[in-house]
Amino acid sequence: MKPIIRKFSLAFLLVSGPAVLAGLAQTASQDAHQAGSDLKNAGKDTGNAAKSVGKATAKTSKRAARKVKHTSKSAVNKGANETEKGASKVQQKTQ
Repeated sequence: MKPIIRKFSLAFLLVSGPAVLAGLAQTASQDAHQAGSDLKNAGKDTGNAAKSVGKATAKTSKRAARKVKHTSKSAVNKGANETEKGASKVQQKTQ
């Protein structure tokens, strides 16, 4: 029984060998094509990510500039008010 199984196994391998190699050759070509497509898509995704980061950076910079402007304006006005109060106190003392 074992010699028959061995013979059939050997025959099967000899017959199916070229078919398996042909299948691998097609798969290698398809793999190369898929790799090229993946590389192209990765480049597109990287570009889109860079665009998103650029937009986010611009938005954050604009928001920060508005906050700095508002804070500076508030500080200048507060300083001017305090200076005016101090000047009026000095004026009251000198009269």
